[in-house]
Amino acid sequence: MSASKKEYKRVTVKSLVEMKSLGEKISMLTAYDYTMAKIVDGAGIDVILVGDSASNVMAGHETTLPITLDQMIYHASSVVRAIERALVVVDLPFGTYQSDPKEALRSAIRIMKESGGHAVKLEGGKEIKDSIKKILNAGIPVMGHLGLTPQSIYKFGTYTVRAKEEEEALRLIEDAKLLERLGCFALVLEKIPAALAKQVAESISIPVIGIGAGGGVDGQVLVLHDMLGMTQEFHPRFLRRYMNLHEEMTTAISQYVDDVKSSEFPNKNEQY
Repeated sequence: MSASKKEYKRVTVKSLVEMKSLGEKISMLTAYDYTMAKIVDGAGIDVILVGDSASNVMAGHETTLPITLDQMIYHASSVVRAIERALVVVDLPFGTYQSDPKEALRSAIRIMKESGGHAVKLEGGKEIKDSIKKILNAGIPVMGHLGLTPQSIYKFGTYTVRAKEEEEALRLIEDAKLLERLGCFALVLEKIPAALAKQVAESISIPVIGIGAGGGVDGQVLVLHDMLGMTQEFHPRFLRRYMNLHEEMTTAISQYVDDVKSSEFPNKNEQY
């Protein structure tokens, strides 16, 4: 039986909870600039994540750790100016919320005031619960993130699948329920076993959005540059490339270079 589908002129945190209750899957992609965000929003995406993955795909860093709060605000404000429908969620970058709840609140307030974003996302469970509470108490919506948390990559030492062992799986389930109790409106699960992700999604009432977490959750998220095939060096099992823009763009640019070198461009119809 097909799930009910409701049209949303503007997606809100309430919309996502309603989508879960109706059995409608939630679509989510990253975006970091005005032009790409306008295309993504116009295509009907439900949620745009201004991810700290901008550190990798936009700035060329090896990890997400170097990106700053000011840089995240710049990317988020560019995205917000482009959207008409999607909910815009902004990552709080590494070092802006982990150790001090007051600093976490200041960071979240800056995101909301200076970028116009609609919500923030934080990585972690009980270890950051005080920061989450502080932000939620200020009326700022929070999306959680469990499983593989890239900001903790040096603690894990690898990007391998998380929560394969029972102890870590049980801890993840507990953290998911804690995030729901605290008041998070949704949760991202990254790179964990599909059966565990499905169990989490069925055990809490808030939407669970997966990346490398199987199809038993309430929605999916991918990095835009990965799914469009702009990046070539990233080949995880969960990634489906819907285009090969790297190849198409390289061909187009090479043709432009050739046309300029040969004086083929501009022709008589392309000048004044």
